[in-house]
Amino acid sequence: MKLAKIAAVVLTACAALGAVPAAAAGAGAPAPVPIMPLGDSITQGGSIGGYRLDLGAKLRADGRSIDFAGSLADGPSSMPDRNHEGHPGWTIAQIDANVTGWLNTYRPRTILLHIGTNDMYGSDPAGAPRRLSALVDKITNQLPGTDVFVATIIPIRFADQTVRTFNAAIAPDMRAKAAAGKRVHLVDMYPAVPIADLPDGIHPNATGYSKMATTWYNALKAVPGSIGGDPQPGDGPCTATPRVVGSWNGGFQGEVTVANTGTAALDGWTVRFALAGGQSVGQVWDGAASGTSPVTVKNVAYNGALGAGASTTFGFLVSGPGAAGVGAATCTSP
Repeated sequence: MKLAKIAAVVLTACAALGAVPAAAAGAGAPAPVPIMPLGDSITQGGSIGGYRLDLGAKLRADGRSIDFAGSLADGPSSMPDRNHEGHPGWTIAQIDANVTGWLNTYRPRTILLHIGTNDMYGSDPAGAPRRLSALVDKITNQLPGTDVFVATIIPIRFADQTVRTFNAAIAPDMRAKAAAGKRVHLVDMYPAVPIADLPDGIHPNATGYSKMATTWYNALKAVPGSIGGDPQPGDGPCTATPRVVGSWNGGFQGEVTVANTGTAALDGWTVRFALAGGQSVGQVWDGAASGTSPVTVKNVAYNGALGAGASTTFGFLVSGPGAAGVGAATCTSP
C-alpha cells in the first residue's frame, strides 16, 4: 500500500512539472514521423500558420503521429506544431545552399517542397526548373529513403504565364526522377488555389491555405509510409521495381519486377504505384489491377508464391497525357 501511495505521489509531482514517466506516457508508441515543410513565405504562412495549420489538424484527426520539423516556428500560439523551413523571400538557390544542414539536423522522413515563387520575378526565371531539379537531386542523394513531395507552385496574379511555364517544365522532370526509382512525388498544387484566394496576388488567405492543406493531405495519403502507419518501401519482405518498356504519343508500356527480399516464402503480394494526373492503366498482364493513382496490383493465382530470393514481373499499358513514367512503387505481402 505504501508503494502504491508513493507511486501516486511521484506521478502527481511529475504531471505538475510537465514530465510523465515513459510507462505512464505510453511507452512503446511509435515515434512521430518527422515531416519538413520546406520553401519560402508560402510555407511559412504568416501569423495564421499557412497550410501547416489545417494539414496538421487533418493528420492528427486521422490518428497520425507526426512532427513538423525545421529551425523556424510560426503560427498562432494555439497551434500544436509550429516548426518548418519556410523562409520568406528565398529562392530555390538559397534553399539549395542551406538544405544539407537542415537535412543533417532533422533527418525528415517526408519533405513537402513548394519553392520557386520568388524565382518567377527574379533575374533568371527560365533557369528555375534546372535549379529545382538540382535541389531535388541533392535532397534525394543525401536522404534516399525520404519521400519528397514536390509541388507545382501556386499562381501569381501578375506572372501567371511565367508560373505556368515553370510548372510545365518541372512536371516531366519530377516524373522522370520517380520513374528512375527516386522517392519523388509530383503534387499539382497550381489548380488548388485560385487567384481569388490570393489577396496580394502571391500569398493565400486562410481559405487558400486550407485548399493547399487538402492537396498535401491527399498526396500524403496516397504514398504508404510517408505519414507512418503503413508499410514503407523496402521495409517489407518484398520490393517492387518499375520501369518504362516503351512509349508513344498518348501512352506507354510499363512493367514492375516483384522480388522476395526475405528469408521465407511469400504467399501473395500487393504493389502500389502512382501515375501522372489524367493517366490510367488499361490492359494488365500477370496481375490484377484496381484504382487510378495510386494503382494497386495484386498477384494472380500462378505468381503469388515466391520463394526466398525469387522474383516475378507483371506488365501494363497506360494511356493519357504527360510523360511516360511510374512513381516509386511499394510492395507488401500478407
